[in-house]
Parts: sequence; C-alpha cells; structure tokens
Amino acid sequence: MKTLSYFLSSIFAIVYFFFLLLFHPLQWLGLKIGGYKGHKLVVDCMNFVLMKSMLFVGISTKFSNPHKLPENTTLIFVSNHQSLFDISPIIWYFRKHHPKFVSKIELGRGIPSVSFNLRHGGAALINRKDSKQAITTLGKFAKKINKNKWSAVIFPEGTRSKDGKPKKFATNGLKMITKYNPDAYIVPLTINNSWKVFKYGNFPVGLFAPITITTHQPIKVNSLPFDELISQVETTIKQHINN
Repeated sequence: MKTLSYFLSSIFAIVYFFFLLLFHPLQWLGLKIGGYKGHKLVVDCMNFVLMKSMLFVGISTKFSNPHKLPENTTLIFVSNHQSLFDISPIIWYFRKHHPKFVSKIELGRGIPSVSFNLRHGGAALINRKDSKQAITTLGKFAKKINKNKWSAVIFPEGTRSKDGKPKKFATNGLKMITKYNPDAYIVPLTINNSWKVFKYGNFPVGLFAPITITTHQPIKVNSLPFDELISQVETTIKQHINN
C-alpha cells in the first residue's frame, strides 16, 4: 500500500501545486475586477477544486449537517484540527456564510494562493509570540465579521493533532471573538480521519482516508456564560471524534 501511495502521492502533489499556482493570479484578477465578491468567487472555486483533487489519492470528504444554520448573522465555527486538508471543505461547504479563518501569521507569506487569500480575504493573521499583536488583530477581526455578517473559523487546539487525539482548547481567541459578537451563534464542528492523510509524515500521503465533517447544534453566544458555553462546545466536539 505504501508503494502505491508514493506513486499516487507524486501525481497528487503535482496536481495540487498546479492548482495553487493557477488560482493565485486568478485571485488577484478577481479582486481587481470584482472586489470582494470577485475574489470570494475565485476562492470558493479554488477550494472546491482542491478538495476534489484529493480524489487522486482516494480521499473523499463527507459533510453531515442535520441542523439549519442561522442566516444573515455571524457564525463562529469552532472545530478540532487534524490537517491542512480541513480547510478547503470548510470554505466550500460553508461558503454562503463567508467563513474567515484565524490563522498564524507565518501562513500569510510564501504559499501560492493560500497566503494571498489569507492576506486579502479577511482572515486574522496572529503572531503567537506577540500577545499584544494577537489581541489587537483578533479585536479588529471580531468587529469586522460583526459589521459584515461574515463568519469566523477557529481551531482552539492551536495546532493540528497528528494522531487524531484532541488537545486542550485554548479560549482566549474565542473570548475576544464572542466579546464583539454577542448575538452570533457558535457552530461546533467535528473533523475525523483528516490526520490519517499524514500518517506517514508529509510524504507520501495516506490513501483512502475519507474525511468527515459533522456539524452540531448551533448555540447562541449570549445564551450561556462564556466558560459554560465553551465547555459545552468542547465536550460536543470531542465526544464525536473517532480515535
């Protein structure tokens, strides 16, 4: 199986990087011609293509959402984090809610398409070594998503789980976002199997690891005290992780 993985992973890597290169100038063009809407359309299409390109290594993505998500309001998607392949499905499946990520500042440079989108698409790029910068950036981000009725995506674990086992949630980022969005809804998400894509390391990728994303019941931010709210969200997410 690992021998086959080397072969298919080589093809996949070429295809995936090709699309990252292709959509970089298309994002620039979309932004210049169509502004925010033009750029978002390109980003949505890009993430659909990136998600489907994973079929080269037998990785499908199954999305389960039994709940009706509130519209015309800010949603705060809170999820466990297992790999970089968590990103594209979230952007595509929740595209009508305008998801914006809280990301580490290092990703804002050097990665075709990805860095451009983070810098120009409304993300919060935080420096985890500079608490003052992180707090200021998160405050501005929280106000912006509230004003535009966009949504936030945050991985409170801070870094991806390499074996699928959830890590302790950090709450400072969530506290800042909820502070400026008391009427928003938190939408817990559970991601499974994404970590298996990198079970051999960065290369080759693990074959035939179907990623699943499950949406849980939205919770109004101001319906519970913050500590109780976050405890409930963390418990809900972790209860549905398949170790």
